[in-house]
Amino acid sequence: MKHTTFRMALLTTALVASGAQAQDVTLTIESWRNDDLALWQDKIIPAFEASHPGIKVQFTPTAPTEYDAALGAKLAANSAGDLITCRPFDKSLELYKAGQLTDLSDLEAMSNFSDVAKAAWQTDDGSATFCVPMASVIHGFIYNKDAFAELGLEVPTTEDEFFALLDKIKEDGTYIPMAMGTNDQWEAATMGYNNIGPTYWKGEEGRIALIKGEQKLTDPQWVEPYATLHKWAPYLGDSYEAQTYPDSQNLFTLGRAAIYPAGSWEISGFNAQADFEMGAFKPPVRTAGDTCYISDHTDVGIGMNAASANPEAARAFLSWVASPEFADIFGNALPGFFPLSNAPVELTDPLAKEFVSWRGECERTIRSTYQILSRGTPNLENETWGASVAAIKGTMTPEEIGAKLQAGLDSWYTPQN
Repeated sequence: MKHTTFRMALLTTALVASGAQAQDVTLTIESWRNDDLALWQDKIIPAFEASHPGIKVQFTPTAPTEYDAALGAKLAANSAGDLITCRPFDKSLELYKAGQLTDLSDLEAMSNFSDVAKAAWQTDDGSATFCVPMASVIHGFIYNKDAFAELGLEVPTTEDEFFALLDKIKEDGTYIPMAMGTNDQWEAATMGYNNIGPTYWKGEEGRIALIKGEQKLTDPQWVEPYATLHKWAPYLGDSYEAQTYPDSQNLFTLGRAAIYPAGSWEISGFNAQADFEMGAFKPPVRTAGDTCYISDHTDVGIGMNAASANPEAARAFLSWVASPEFADIFGNALPGFFPLSNAPVELTDPLAKEFVSWRGECERTIRSTYQILSRGTPNLENETWGASVAAIKGTMTPEEIGAKLQAGLDSWYTPQN
């Protein structure tokens, strides 16, 4: 009898244990951010699981260059994870239109994000939001504080001050004033045109007006930034035309250039490579007292696979991603990738703190070509690369550039007012 009772007790214990285990839900996250694997495994997932017993999470990234194709194949085979890391704009919109991402508009936590933050993961009319915004990158200028101290330089706030500063650095001759080349083209548009441009077209006001057809790329506010870019050329150093993106990074981190037109994604790499103190300043305004504008560009979000077998658990995770706890972990673990929620986050990295402080000082926008305007051929984003290089080199006038870009857009895009 004792043996029988003991065996029954063991069986009961096993059944209870298996029942508890059966109640656990495991969520799988698809992502291209394979360089973030340790962050998810060591910090993000343990924090979530600690506050959500019964839900386990697995982060299963794919190489960035393979992600889109691999995800598409998994979704078609109904083998994709519960949670899908979302690229901004059309890539994710296509998944939503195909019925592969769930509309999350009714997720209460969506109220934690601004309209600008959500725009990258919404339908064109804004009626559905299908990914929770996770992080953005901010544009501006990173500078060598040691070089500035050595030359007695101050951070500029206006365009006149900016060019006077560049003149002083060039006249001294110790440093290349700015490290940026035109060989790879995209930097000229991303860290050039879409860095300073929002000051001219007034951020979201101009960007939305362009989409609606109320403004054109031939208008002064879209043409004049190219004229300003042309004025950069004398300060970019010898042979800037052949200088690649890695060349520019190295020139700055080795201390040979005083200023780097930047995206905040550079922070971690620059912290590891530069042996001098760095600071950052926002795009200069045209005239003292003007409103400042920054490109606070939506970079990554996360949504729910419409075919997920665990929708309640997936929604719980997405709500947590919108929380201050997630924002604090993510923002400090990846300096330069800034949480998009409205919750204040106390960042510890000095350079990241400088970038994100501009959110409280300036109007925020996103890159002008990314929403709707680059769906056709010619692709406006890619055309802006070449246009920005042409502006810097002076191979086309700003007016010629504007006319070419508008003609390309007119050839396939009919604004929807």
